Amino acid sequence: MAIRGTCTQQAAKLPTIGFLGSTNAAALGPWLAAFVARLGVLGWIEGHIVVIEYRWGEGSVERYSAIAAEFVRRKVDIIVTSSTPAVLAAKHATSEIPIVFPTAGDPIATGLVESLVHPGGNVTGLGFQTIETAGKRIQLLRQIVPNLKRLAVLGNSGDPASAAEMVAAGSAAATLGLENQTIGIQQADEIAPAFETFKGRAEALYVATSPLLGANNKLLAALALSARLPTVHGTRYYVVDGGLMFYGANFTDLWRRAADMVDKILRGAKPVDLPVEQPTTFELIINRTTAKVLGLTIPASLLSLADELIE
Repeated sequence: MAIRGTCTQQAAKLPTIGFLGSTNAAALGPWLAAFVARLGVLGWIEGHIVVIEYRWGEGSVERYSAIAAEFVRRKVDIIVTSSTPAVLAAKHATSEIPIVFPTAGDPIATGLVESLVHPGGNVTGLGFQTIETAGKRIQLLRQIVPNLKRLAVLGNSGDPASAAEMVAAGSAAATLGLENQTIGIQQADEIAPAFETFKGRAEALYVATSPLLGANNKLLAALALSARLPTVHGTRYYVVDGGLMFYGANFTDLWRRAADMVDKILRGAKPVDLPVEQPTTFELIINRTTAKVLGLTIPASLLSLADELIE
């Protein structure tokens, strides 16, 4: 996968995909590789049959808007982007260029599409049901932290999907009899102060999915370890970088399926005619190294359910 910012005169004649990365290359790299590989299988060889212009938003809404505007000026053929804030930025920038999202939370409630079956407009893609699975994450976390009584919830209150997930996590925690404290942030410099608030008042942390937090996932993991807080997440890369546990949709599968949608659009289909799809496979990933550092014992029953153990 070659990451390039400009295209040659010859390549400029090829169909162009504008890729707006919601976080950074390190976080999205594995899924992006799966997307590009699937495009190749479908006949769209990067640099030969199709051009992909890569830009990285680093969790910034302002950058999303600037990148989306650039793609509109360049008249790309399709915009591919993930996460609700980035998709919304692209949607606000154009009502004509097709937009495909490999992952986004609650596409109807956040205004990305009119309905799953009839998306309407120029946007379609795949939801990843992070809001619907919030309760399941907390249930799994309690198996590792069996005496859990106080749960902190952190997310981006400026991100509609993240805000909705925070509400879902708080409701699920209350149903399970847990005290919960929710803090919404909107800037990276608010992450560390949030942890100061959690210290001594929480026994574990639920992190609601957001590109802002994803772009700062290493900082988040370090702060959680320093505060001795086990964490649960709805996106895999947090756990790779030191979070305790991830449960959610198989993003690799979603990104491959997004390539199928792009293929259809490049061959003449319209987003309005392509229903929004939902995940069909889910994953449980546990970071055993982090568990050891926190002095936690992972039950054998949970280890047997895990799709991946990070050592």
